[in-house]
Amino acid sequence: MTIQPSKVWFITGCSTGFGRALTEAVLEQGEIVVATARKPQQLKNLVQQYGVGQSPAIGDRILVLALDVTQSSDIQAAVNQAIATFGRIDVLVNNAGYGVFGAVEEVSDVDIRRQFETNVYGALNVTRAVLPHLRRQRSGHILNISSSGGFVGFPGAGIYCASKFALEGWSEALAKEVAPLGIHVTIVEPGAFRTAFNGTLVVPHQAIEDYATTSGQMLQWLHQMDGQQPGDPKKAATAMIQVVNHSNPPLRLVLGADVLEVVHAKLEAVAADLAEWRHVSVNTVFEGAAVSAIGG
Repeated sequence: MTIQPSKVWFITGCSTGFGRALTEAVLEQGEIVVATARKPQQLKNLVQQYGVGQSPAIGDRILVLALDVTQSSDIQAAVNQAIATFGRIDVLVNNAGYGVFGAVEEVSDVDIRRQFETNVYGALNVTRAVLPHLRRQRSGHILNISSSGGFVGFPGAGIYCASKFALEGWSEALAKEVAPLGIHVTIVEPGAFRTAFNGTLVVPHQAIEDYATTSGQMLQWLHQMDGQQPGDPKKAATAMIQVVNHSNPPLRLVLGADVLEVVHAKLEAVAADLAEWRHVSVNTVFEGAAVSAIGG
């Protein structure tokens, strides 16, 4: 019988939420985690639990590193140390992120840029740092943690949704680029899970009254749901591990019945618009021009 070697997981944003739950679940499975966070001291108990090795930051199956995904020097240093310690990275999980909420007109320029620096450029830069190692191995799996807001735009979440739409856009393209190299990409779209997310939202300093019934109601709902979300982060972690271990993983993994409902509703609405306006869509080409699918 062939014994499969333990996978090495590189996970960002491990101090709380999905990152913490996934780190614990992977360790319980007997695999190896490079657990990164802006506040690595919050992971001290995991290092103690899974055995301290040659230094206080390195356990038998866990390496805890400080990483701010908005800092390119941090990213390269963390990836280099992971490779130097374990020799490979098998699974990259881009989990670090947060939410800027409020009507599009209400959100400040500074908050918009910070949102994209973390949710889009942070994940992108970590991925670009890890990809050379995955290409060399001709294997690997990238999990990009998106959101229901990465597939459906919600009032009061325009900037957050824009960052997740961007994440999904380059993830979908990347999946096609790396598939011939033996590398998988999965976009994870969670719904309302009981993490600290709702309690750490960045919101406008001054609300505009005209958006009270749209953006305002969304913010109110998010605050009311804090601590009451139906989703269990531990079960989400189990689902992600299941996808990584599958021979034919999906491009998108929807987590939560709430997300399934809104995704189906959007698909139906898009299909209805396409059908109703098809005659306009197809009548925009030069007479006699050949038409082929984009990228085909």
